[in-house]
Amino acid sequence: MRFERLDLNLLVALDVLLAERSVSLAAERLFLSQSAASSALARLREYFGDELLITKGRQMTLTVRAENLIEPVRAVLDQIRSTITVSQPFDPASADRQVRIMASDYTTQVLLADALADFARLAPGLRFELQPMGRKPVEAVDRGFADLLITIDFAVSPDHPSRFLFEDDYVVVGCRSNRTLSRPLTPEIYFGLGHVTARLGRGHMPAFDEWFTRRQRQTRRVEVVAPNFLSLPLLVLDTDRVATMHRRQAERMVRIFPLQIAELPFTMPAIRQVVQWHCANNSDKALAWIVEHLILFAQGDKNDQAEPQEEHDAMLRRFTLDYRAR
Repeated sequence: MRFERLDLNLLVALDVLLAERSVSLAAERLFLSQSAASSALARLREYFGDELLITKGRQMTLTVRAENLIEPVRAVLDQIRSTITVSQPFDPASADRQVRIMASDYTTQVLLADALADFARLAPGLRFELQPMGRKPVEAVDRGFADLLITIDFAVSPDHPSRFLFEDDYVVVGCRSNRTLSRPLTPEIYFGLGHVTARLGRGHMPAFDEWFTRRQRQTRRVEVVAPNFLSLPLLVLDTDRVATMHRRQAERMVRIFPLQIAELPFTMPAIRQVVQWHCANNSDKALAWIVEHLILFAQGDKNDQAEPQEEHDAMLRRFTLDYRAR
């Protein structure tokens, strides 16, 4: 469709090119080859009689004409979406689309595995791509690489909507034969044990439990470092080592392996998991349906509440800031 010699399909490409300031990144978002994105840019340059994006060093910058186009192009596309595009009712039984969810292996185990199994029954045409948690998860939402992000509440962006899913605290997990756990732990016993901990991603980021104990100026004897949360239970089997784990994960693991749970001998802030999506997808009925069902699965009959806890909130904010600074 053309309007005064402009292919209106190019407006979408222009919007993304102006936002990303990169042909290759725009191609990823538009699901185009780089040559197709370059061709779209060439046609836009011809229509506007302006380079729009110019190379300076190793980066591309916008021309003055391009800068002046950002708001008008976004406004036109928003108006089209809100007034012309007809929103069809969402029918889970006939829905056919792929949804990308970024979440940790812990979240996959305690929430997504069961939820996705039920989605297969309720919405068999939905397909899901689970993405590992990256160092900049909010960027994945900003740039449209993930449809939903599930993470702790202080790690999400204030610029996009989110919903509370569940709260989870920490417990100590050890082998069932570990006699140390047969009686209540004291801080002295806990810190005297050998520990298994998770350090995540390429940067080997410490999990919250390790970060917290360091902040308390306590040193655990870490004997095994695991690359993810799921391997923690296996690494304490047939040993006297322990792992500090999320309670929801621990309760699942003791039903599968010969493990036992002990309570922490001190208070560690609970985590609150939320799900976030891009503000541009607020009217996406499929995502709204998925979010509502995730909330039902997450809370079940536990009736979790995101109650304000100022001291815990402050601690989790510091953890999030430290994580982002690395």
